[in-house]
Amino acid sequence: MNRVILVTGASSGYGKAIAKAFAQSGDTVIMAARNKEKLETACVEVGGALALSMDVTIPADWERAVKVVKEKYGRLDVLVNNAGGGVAIKEVVDFTTEEIDATITLNLSSVIYGCRAVAPMMKAQKSGTIINISSVCARQCWPTWSVYAAAKAGVLNFSKGMYLELQPFGVRVTCVIPSSASTGFQRACGIGETTDQLLPEDIAETVRFVADLPARAVVEDVTVWGIDKQVNPL
Repeated sequence: MNRVILVTGASSGYGKAIAKAFAQSGDTVIMAARNKEKLETACVEVGGALALSMDVTIPADWERAVKVVKEKYGRLDVLVNNAGGGVAIKEVVDFTTEEIDATITLNLSSVIYGCRAVAPMMKAQKSGTIINISSVCARQCWPTWSVYAAAKAGVLNFSKGMYLELQPFGVRVTCVIPSSASTGFQRACGIGETTDQLLPEDIAETVRFVADLPARAVVEDVTVWGIDKQVNPL
């Protein structure tokens, strides 16, 4: 399709799988992440067009990324705000103030920064799709996940509001809400890896489906569970 696509958190997990799916569709994929060496390796592996080292929690990095995209490609068709992390998974009373702030900044503020940075370009184009990756924690509750869940619930509701702001300009905003998958996320949180049946590739296909819809259609939000998961609300 030869769209210009920016994917954050693209060095591993969902982000890497999403970048690969778009690259296989013939799109120009800009892969962004903090770890430059890991990112460059991933970019070669999946056929990305550009490895862009950036920290999504720093607004100046977003401004620099948008400048690079404008100068090199002249447009941005799809932004996938995928970067995130658990930071700390434990009871709220055990959190430090720094851990709370870091969790919110990485998982919510970074999404807001990214949307703010690319919105002017997409409004001027009168086209574009923003896909924000949340988590089932936005809709379900588990002990020790409270702070992370608060941030991810924020992503969901922010996406709805951002869409209403951009809709008049032909720009779509969607929130994709994935269940857990074996991506290394849990290991990074210090709680051990899972053996979920859901794969990063399943989320990548969902994201690509959302982006591939005709301009006349938009998905407000979509939740994707692994078939092995069961939620029984009280």
